[in-house]
Amino acid sequence: MRQRLLAPSILSADFGRLAEEVRAVERAGADWIHVDVMDGHFVPNITIGPDVVKAVRKATALTVDVHLMITDPDRYLEAFVAAGADWLGVHVEACRHLHRTVQRIRELGAKASVAVNPATPLCLVDPILEHVDMVLLMTVNPGFGGQKFIGSVVSKIRQLRRWIDDRSLKVLIQVDGGVNVDTVDILVECGVDVFVAGSAVFQGSDYHRTVGALKERLYPRDKNLEGGGLSKKPALR
Repeated sequence: MRQRLLAPSILSADFGRLAEEVRAVERAGADWIHVDVMDGHFVPNITIGPDVVKAVRKATALTVDVHLMITDPDRYLEAFVAAGADWLGVHVEACRHLHRTVQRIRELGAKASVAVNPATPLCLVDPILEHVDMVLLMTVNPGFGGQKFIGSVVSKIRQLRRWIDDRSLKVLIQVDGGVNVDTVDILVECGVDVFVAGSAVFQGSDYHRTVGALKERLYPRDKNLEGGGLSKKPALR
């Protein structure tokens, strides 16, 4: 069984006490911390920059996964890696020379991911697939937290899973947008590896309960096991 990871997005956290929020979800069992960077240009919202990533890095020992939803991301790769990004993701729609951008991320010492908006054809990922560490499929239109899951992306997830498996690639599939206890089951079934959840985690006050409920669904009961026991879970960071 593949390892499945939960990555709470700080987009929905209380920025007035951000370090406390990050530490709280870490204690609750989060695997990664996801950071959504928006510039008000590529998406209709403005969020954070490298200084906030640096603050997140100081607050946690977890993997920091930075998702750049910005125009001309090449200008800022060095700054975000220097701030503490372990993974750095760029959008195929925003990169003129995608191979060069991915190569530069890796040269800087970070893992490289590429993100795809819901209406963007998956074929645009095909030429870069063997050169990246992860593909992020947006399951909402990027820009704001708390949006409704776009179900039509499920077929793209299935197709991407087939491509990766058929080529025996070690590429993770990540989803972001509308991930909650109502949508996580189909995502698990489709073969998603990394689940980004923002409002589903931070909207309540009991992070242990919300993180626990989501992570429990990442490893559903295996009906093929005698007695309906739980599938064995690999160790999570």
